[in-house]
Amino acid sequence: MPARYIEKQTLLFFSELQIIAALALKAIARIFSKPFYYREFVTQLDKIGVGSLFICSLTGLFTGMVMALQAIIQLKPFASTSYVGGMVAVTMIKELGPVLSSLMVAGRVGSAITAELGTMVVTEQVDAMRVEGTDIVKRLVTSRLKAMLIAMPLLAVVTDTVAILGGYIIASGYSISPLMYWKSLPQFMKLQDLGEALAKPVFFGFLIAMISCHVGLRVSGGAEGVGVAVKRTVVFASIFILVSDFFITKLFIAFR
Repeated sequence: MPARYIEKQTLLFFSELQIIAALALKAIARIFSKPFYYREFVTQLDKIGVGSLFICSLTGLFTGMVMALQAIIQLKPFASTSYVGGMVAVTMIKELGPVLSSLMVAGRVGSAITAELGTMVVTEQVDAMRVEGTDIVKRLVTSRLKAMLIAMPLLAVVTDTVAILGGYIIASGYSISPLMYWKSLPQFMKLQDLGEALAKPVFFGFLIAMISCHVGLRVSGGAEGVGVAVKRTVVFASIFILVSDFFITKLFIAFR
């Protein structure tokens, strides 16, 4: 029956959500307690931050160039091409920068975390750690969560900066004055927009870390199960990023 199927899937969804919330609370509670596993943290920070610089920069560059090109086409009939820089900046910094960089990280890093943890579960390395008395959440989840919370805002800033530079490259090709391009940025931006630009990637990074760790630690079924878990991580993380972006935006608008 369709109704029974929908009810079952809804209960499964909220059950998974409850487990993720419990894992998140445990991970957050262990952030400031010893041991800190500095080597694991630095390794994850390098994989997440440095390893994602290229893909985020490339995404920001071509997104900024496309946005500037479209803005020029739309504004040229109104003789308002001087506002191209501001339009590219406000759109990237408030919306596209955090969302696109988070989607790239979800696909690249989130899947890698799930595959790594899932392989450890399948090969019984996680069970061996538990036998040794190691806190699995502290070592495997908290270190990745801390690295993600630090790396994501920095990656979003890089994406925004490269996008604005990409927009400038296109604008200069259409004989728009550099002074006009850069002068239009503060006309469109407010200080609150910068806070929104940093708050979003932090929350998105939290979602990516917790979803990927949760799915990875619950892998079953051998190598095939790892593949299925990786797919689930990318899909769920992407959906949660897009949905939560809407509600976060509504929240910021409500408090203006």
